Amino acid sequence: MKKILLVAVILLMTSMLVFAGGGKDKGAAAGGGAAPFVVDLSTLIAAKMDNGNYTGQQIGNFTRNQTPFTKGWDDFMMLIPESSLPKNLADYQRLTVTCKYYNAAGVEIEQGDSIAMVVVIYDPAGDIRGPAMGPGANTPVKEMNVGGFSGLIQKDRGIRVTFSKAPGAIMFQNNPGTPCAFIELTSFVFHNGNYKSE
Repeated sequence: MKKILLVAVILLMTSMLVFAGGGKDKGAAAGGGAAPFVVDLSTLIAAKMDNGNYTGQQIGNFTRNQTPFTKGWDDFMMLIPESSLPKNLADYQRLTVTCKYYNAAGVEIEQGDSIAMVVVIYDPAGDIRGPAMGPGANTPVKEMNVGGFSGLIQKDRGIRVTFSKAPGAIMFQNNPGTPCAFIELTSFVFHNGNYKSE
């Protein structure tokens, strides 16, 4: 009788695992919801800037500024084609953005606080600065210390986001007095829960 009961328990547990999916689906979202959406960075278009304003011109599919920053709060903005974004942004509650920093010689430098910030912008022809701190009407994401200890946006959990429409650009700015002359976007991911890049 004990053997029959043991076999029944094993069969029940096996069938539960099968119906529950067994292993971890690489496409499944950690924390539930839609699977993570990793933006194809090759589709982003570097924008030509003049005195801190978008000129309306595009300069190519670059994810790193082509000329070094010349002052503090210099800009490197990339336009985001709507086709590069998830079809339904409301499916996602979190955003993770990672990048690399380089000095004027093009040598990668260690990331840390007070080196750079990242801004996600609805309309690149509108107010791309927003408030001094935190999000604004045209800048739903404005995160300081990206890459640093205090930064949240580059971490697996990312930051919580709610977009009212598709963002049109992502922009990095260097902090004054740092050796950061180039910034390279390395990932831009919409997700739920934690996102762990492979």
